[in-house]
Amino acid sequence: MSLSKTDYDIIVAGGGLAGLIVASSAAYYSNQRLKILVIDRNSIDIQGRKTISGWICGDAVGKNTVDYMTERIKISWGFPEIEHPVKGVVAFSPDHETKVFFDGEGYLLNRKKLPQKQLREATKLGVEIMSNAIIRQLTTDNNYIVGVEGENSKTREIFKISAKVVVDCTGVTSVLRSSLPIKSYIQKRIDRNDLESTGRYIYDFDTEGKEDKTYFDPDYCIIHLDQNLAPGGYGWVFPKGNTKVNIGLGVQQKLFDKSNKDFGKKRDLKKLIDDYVSANPVINNPRLSNGEQDQGNEWGTWQVSVRRQNDCMVANGYMMVGDSAWMPKPLDAGGIGPAIIAATIAGKDLVQAIEANDVSENGLWQYNKNFINEYGYKTAGLEVFRRMLQQLSNEQINYGMKHFLSKMDIDKITNGEHPEFSSVSKISMMIRGALNKKLAEDLKYTANMNEQLVTHYRNYPDTPDDFPDWSTKLNGYLTEAFSRFS
Repeated sequence: MSLSKTDYDIIVAGGGLAGLIVASSAAYYSNQRLKILVIDRNSIDIQGRKTISGWICGDAVGKNTVDYMTERIKISWGFPEIEHPVKGVVAFSPDHETKVFFDGEGYLLNRKKLPQKQLREATKLGVEIMSNAIIRQLTTDNNYIVGVEGENSKTREIFKISAKVVVDCTGVTSVLRSSLPIKSYIQKRIDRNDLESTGRYIYDFDTEGKEDKTYFDPDYCIIHLDQNLAPGGYGWVFPKGNTKVNIGLGVQQKLFDKSNKDFGKKRDLKKLIDDYVSANPVINNPRLSNGEQDQGNEWGTWQVSVRRQNDCMVANGYMMVGDSAWMPKPLDAGGIGPAIIAATIAGKDLVQAIEANDVSENGLWQYNKNFINEYGYKTAGLEVFRRMLQQLSNEQINYGMKHFLSKMDIDKITNGEHPEFSSVSKISMMIRGALNKKLAEDLKYTANMNEQLVTHYRNYPDTPDDFPDWSTKLNGYLTEAFSRFS
């Protein structure tokens, strides 16, 4: 399809973290030659707000992914959008007896301030911003996406804007993806079991001189693994200063419902989080942070995907980046890092496709390859690992963290990859109890399956023609693994 005259070269649907990076990256790589429009449903002063509760997020990101963006598109973040630096992440077993340090340096972001910084960077690069605009649908021509239709939320004025490519950054519940009106290999809907319900507070608090670094550490993001505390998920205590915290948890809804039934309780997510805060001995007199930088963002819940990214992320004239493509890491639901990487890559690949006069599925396909080679190759294995972890008891988690995690495994986790559990076979004769023997077998199985999946993703097809066979083989691996950990 030859590219006729359009209103814009690129329309980015959604002006949150991912959307503004895509736009800035495309502007940078094209030397501002392309005409780029970002459309967001919010007004400029609340740019990128995710829900009426605010910019709800865990707020943590690794320094390495921010550096990835800075090195490639020369955009750097500092205070106040970076609120607090951390040295890494530490995960505690349910009994608090085993701790595992992983990840390198990182940051706690202020998600309300960050979009304002991103807006300044994007507009400096010539990107146009359309606010208070609700996109109702994608427009098509000859099995291509050719633009968007919508309305202004204040004036109710209808708009119809054309573009060579529409980039979907509208989030996990993307209506654009779920109602994609053209033929493609994109998976439109997510399985409910691949979503976690999460919620968090941003609190100021008093320490009253108490110190217990298994509950709060100003230098480290803390993760609590505990099936009673957060069924199928985990709790987190992420420092935003010496007496300020992002604290919350995520649960797998089916396991949460089962836990309530087993314990004869009727807890909802907010009750679970309130109990988690109350049980923290360091966080005394917690109160919603009332500074200007947090106003309207102190509490909220959201849904996050915990599966591999969409198996295909492009179609004719259409591309997905960030949560709309289910990019958060399956193991910890961290979405900021993969979104930064994908958005940086997407901008460059968009420019190349447009300059080559080919925005077909085939012309945009390189984005699939580049993201998978950079990050996505490891997510299917982590998805299998996550499903295995969700079926464990607290006793098994305690035992596994204490006996089965080697230095090499922790190094792997630090790089966001699947542990190898090579020590399992060496000590298998000493393992006590049938449940722990099964755990050892399951850990070895996930390591072997991960090796096959990584190899398979390293052979992601070069063109759409080879995708069906690749997808069939992938689903064969996953069906086997998921049936084991159903």
